[in-house]
Amino acid sequence: MYLLVRRSVRAFAMLALFGASSAVAQKAYGPGVSDTEITLGQSTPLSGPASAFGAGAGREVLAFIQMLNENGGINGRKINFTQLDNAYNAPKAIEQSRKLVEEIGVLAEVGTIGTVPNVAIQKYLNANKVPQLFITAGGRRFNDPETYPWTVPLYPDFQTEGEVVAKYLLKTKPDAKIGVLYQNDDYGKDYLNGLRKGLGAKVAQVVMEASYELADPTIDSQIIKLKAAGIDTLIEQSSSKAAAQSIRKVHELGWSPLHIIGGSTASVETVLKPAGLDASKGLVTTQFLKQPGDPAWANDIEMKAYKEFLAKYAPAVHADDYSVLVAYMNLNALVLVLQKCGDDLTRQNLIKQATSIRGAHLPLLLPGVSVSTTSTDYAPFKTLRIAIFNGENWTIAGDPISVD
Repeated sequence: MYLLVRRSVRAFAMLALFGASSAVAQKAYGPGVSDTEITLGQSTPLSGPASAFGAGAGREVLAFIQMLNENGGINGRKINFTQLDNAYNAPKAIEQSRKLVEEIGVLAEVGTIGTVPNVAIQKYLNANKVPQLFITAGGRRFNDPETYPWTVPLYPDFQTEGEVVAKYLLKTKPDAKIGVLYQNDDYGKDYLNGLRKGLGAKVAQVVMEASYELADPTIDSQIIKLKAAGIDTLIEQSSSKAAAQSIRKVHELGWSPLHIIGGSTASVETVLKPAGLDASKGLVTTQFLKQPGDPAWANDIEMKAYKEFLAKYAPAVHADDYSVLVAYMNLNALVLVLQKCGDDLTRQNLIKQATSIRGAHLPLLLPGVSVSTTSTDYAPFKTLRIAIFNGENWTIAGDPISVD
C-alpha cells in the first residue's frame, strides 16, 4: 500500500513536470515561500449548514498534505498548510481569509468550498492580489479574469452544467414537460440560465419554475406544486439538504418523473443515503469524476491509488463522499501547478501557471473529460458526462457532452 501511494505521488510529479515550462534560472519567492517551505491555507465549512461537505474533505486535505510532505514535498519544499473553519458563513469566511493573509502569510488560499464563502472573500483577496486558487464553486462570477484575475475555479460552472443537461434532454426526451426547482441565488440562477440557453427554441417546455431560499426549513410545498403542474421531468439545482428532501418527497408522493439533480449534490454518502437509496433509484446527474462505487473502475489504477491513499492517511473518510473526490482532484491540480512554477514561486506566476493548463488529465477525471484554462477564460471544464443511479451506485450513460 505504501509503495502504491509513493507511485501515485511520483505519477503526479511526472505529470506536472511533463507540462512544465523551461526551468527558471533565478529563484523568486512570494509571501510564505522559502527554500524549504511553501505556506498555503484554506477556510472550509467544518461546521454549519455545509459541514457535510467540509468535514470529510477537510480531513482529506490535511491527510494529502501529510502524504506529500512525507514523500519530500514539492520540488524539495514541504507544504505548511493551515485550515480554518468558516462555518459556511460569509463574515466568518472574510475573517478567516484575513487571518490567513495578514497573520499567517500564505502564498495563496486554496480549495475553498462553496458559493457563499467564495463570494464573500473574492473582493478582499483580489484587492490584495492573493490567489484564490482552485475553488470549489461553479458560479459564473468566478470566471471573470478582467474583474477578478486572482480567482481561479476548478469546478464545472453551473451554467455549463445546465447547458449539458439541456443537450441531454433534447437528445433523449425531446418532448419533456419540464419543472425546475432552484436555490434563489447565483448557485441556482446560473444553472437555470444554462438550462434555458441549452434548450434554445424549446425553452417553452419549461412548464414551471419554483425557487426556495437557503434558509427555508423544507421544500415540500414546492415539490407538491411542481407535481400538480403536470410535469414529467423534474430538474433541480439545490443544496444537499434540499436535494435529500426533494428526493424523499417525490418518492413519498408516488411520483415518477425523470429526476435530474445537480452534480454538486450527487453524493451517495451525504445526500442519497439520507434521502433513501430506493427513493434515489433512477436519478440522473452530471459527472466529471470517476465514482468509487462504479464497478467499471474496480481495477482502475487511479482509483486504486485514491483508495490506498485514504486507507493509509484518512481511514475515517468515505471514498465515495463527493466532496472528498473533488478535493482530491483539486489537490492534484495544486501539485501540478506548484511543480510548473519551479523556483518562481510568486503569486503572479502561480496564477499564470494555473491559467495556462492545456488539456490536463488529473487523477480520477472521467474519460473524455480534461482541464484547460487560458488567461482570458478560467473555466476549466467544457465537457461533462451523464450518470444514472441504479440504487447502489452511479453509472455513466452515453458519450461525453460538450458545450463548445
